[in-house]
Amino acid sequence: MTAKKAIVIGAGFAGMSCATHLAHRGFEVLVLEKNSMAGGRARKFEHEGFVFDMGPSWYWMPDVFDRYFEYFGRKVSDYYDLERLDPSYRIYFGERGEEFVDMPASIAGLKELFDRYEPGAGDQLQEFLDQAAYKYKVGINDLVYRPSRRITEFISPKLLFDVVRMDVFQSFYKHARKFFKHPRLLDMVEFPILFLGALPQNTPALYSLMNYADMALGTWYPKGGMHKIVEGMVKVAEEMGVKFIYNQEVKSFNYHKGHIQEVITSDGKFMADVVVGGADYHHIDQSILTEKYRNYSPEYWDKRTMAPSSLLFYLGVDKKIDNLLHHNLFFDEDFQIHSHEIYEEPKWPSKPLFYASAPSKTDPTVAPEGKENLFLLVPVAPNLEDTEEIREKYYHMIMDRLERYTGTNIRANVVYKRSYAHRDFMSDYHAFKGNAYGLANTLMQTAILKPSLKNKHIPNLYYTGQLTVPGPGVPPSLISGEVVAKEVDQDFKKVP
Repeated sequence: MTAKKAIVIGAGFAGMSCATHLAHRGFEVLVLEKNSMAGGRARKFEHEGFVFDMGPSWYWMPDVFDRYFEYFGRKVSDYYDLERLDPSYRIYFGERGEEFVDMPASIAGLKELFDRYEPGAGDQLQEFLDQAAYKYKVGINDLVYRPSRRITEFISPKLLFDVVRMDVFQSFYKHARKFFKHPRLLDMVEFPILFLGALPQNTPALYSLMNYADMALGTWYPKGGMHKIVEGMVKVAEEMGVKFIYNQEVKSFNYHKGHIQEVITSDGKFMADVVVGGADYHHIDQSILTEKYRNYSPEYWDKRTMAPSSLLFYLGVDKKIDNLLHHNLFFDEDFQIHSHEIYEEPKWPSKPLFYASAPSKTDPTVAPEGKENLFLLVPVAPNLEDTEEIREKYYHMIMDRLERYTGTNIRANVVYKRSYAHRDFMSDYHAFKGNAYGLANTLMQTAILKPSLKNKHIPNLYYTGQLTVPGPGVPPSLISGEVVAKEVDQDFKKVP
């Protein structure tokens, strides 16, 4: 029997995951990637000994990566070495950043830290994390693996009990304040929510599972950089028979009897029995598909709540920088004001929060000897005007603070500098509104309320990635690929 031909559009985490799972199920799989290498937002680039990860820099939920490689009879350690960071990261507080906290890797250390800010908060943290552990167990091991194509997937007495117990209908904002009062502690537990794409007031308390991932499962680093994950996934995929063709931007489809018969790129035509869109969902839906085959209207997409975009700077510095850890969060400006300017009144922030990663603190291979690799990120609203003048303005705003907190002149020692923001996300990934993280995890954009992983009009077109289930982030993208591959396989087995 001839193997069914599957084409996956895009070699990001979700696309690679889907392709490998499809190959494992007997499909002949071809991945068409617009850019010159795999990884999507997790690509890398190099400059005179500096090795820069372009996107994701936090390695959380190690169990999801373990599960991914083990599914194919491999181990994470076959492809890269992990190091748990301790402290996990540093948070700068205060108007001048004079107060900072190093977050311990151990629960005992975290409880002691919380008690210093608020007597009894250590025990409260334990209760908070116990509840979060339950949410993680049910959410990550069960709910996120549901394709969310039908409401009946979620109708069962046990699941309804779990949904209530996991505080799906309560906001994270209210949930956190049941346990903690001190504003510093609230900043510590709310910071992951910023990257889920909504204010704590609009994010279900279910997502305290992210605190469990952070505090209990830990912050890790793959030696050599985050792109080592990509390299490992490509190797597994190729071992499973997946073929990759790079520099192949998909332009259109040829249809036959309501099915996609051919995928048309800038260089050629490729026959397909099934197509999975791992590229930007909105772009495929609105720009590649013929209008009558689109899942959604322009108005539908415009009403979606997007996760933030990012203004990024990749810096090569020709000296070592004191007073930085591998991960550093700068909450020296008002967290609520910054969040409001992203989600409620989209504009460039007046007093931006920012994040600085210095992977060369952990890994000497990502920078020449005696030099520092810096990755700076400002979370900002999507769909903003993006000019060189604006980027430069924010570069100096955050560098003024970074130099003050580290006590050293950094700008004079920058030997390489590259910026990246909305127009780059759109150019490289066709990212809807220049977003960096996908669709926000609000209650009204959860599970069956997210864009469907299956096209409603074309039986052999599916979608995977951060604009569909289960949502944004590297681990969810790995899961998304697996979920979609299973749906494709099951649907094709039903066809006579």
